[in-house]
Amino acid sequence: MWERKELKDNAKYVLRTSYWKAFLVSLILGFVGGGARFPDLNFNFGSSSNGSFDSETGFIDWGLMAPIFALAAGLIIVFIIFAISFRIFLGFPLEVGSIQYFKRSAEQDVNLNHLGYAFNSQRYLKIVAAMLWRGFLNFLWYLLLIIPGIVKSYAYSLVPYILADNPNIGYNRAVDLSNQMTRGHKFRMFVLDLSFIGWILLGLLACFVGVLFVMPYINATKAELYLALRKEALERNLTTEAELQLVPPPLY
Repeated sequence: MWERKELKDNAKYVLRTSYWKAFLVSLILGFVGGGARFPDLNFNFGSSSNGSFDSETGFIDWGLMAPIFALAAGLIIVFIIFAISFRIFLGFPLEVGSIQYFKRSAEQDVNLNHLGYAFNSQRYLKIVAAMLWRGFLNFLWYLLLIIPGIVKSYAYSLVPYILADNPNIGYNRAVDLSNQMTRGHKFRMFVLDLSFIGWILLGLLACFVGVLFVMPYINATKAELYLALRKEALERNLTTEAELQLVPPPLY
């Protein structure tokens, strides 16, 4: 059974010689993995100079306003489509590549080239499909209630790590294996996340920028967690080294 202190100590040991590389990867992971924020579209319709408001009658000319609303709605739709496309086709592969970096760093292989791991013609579409399936399942659970959504987000949280081991494992199997590996660990994983609150609050006090310097520590710790859960899953025969491509395939 894994312990928080051991995971954090291991993460600190890895970051001693590769902190700034981890910092760069964390910036990328935070950028592509965070939720998109939609800009505030504030229009001043109260001025009579735009011809849409009659100052004498106090009524808005909706005929003149309609094109403006249509343009605003069109811009919002285009932005949403762009944000979703960016998240799926660039964000998902970079997320798996960033996780591959942290996972391999924990295995003493510190190389920024791991960021491009998913951008391989034989991996790309399979990784995008699996990550999209995970996102869709999370979305469905959040439609029910917040608590089930949070629980399932922990259940499916290992999918990108599993894809970093074997991108050909299949989207159903990646989700199912993540669910099995996190069974009995979700509350402890939640507590692990809570244990970083002190660092995050300290980072917020430093003009919010300080949070960025905490992210490598968090990401490195979660990579250590995956290695611990992967070891347990192998011991419990939930998966095999061959399935996770931890050993080279046999030669025939």
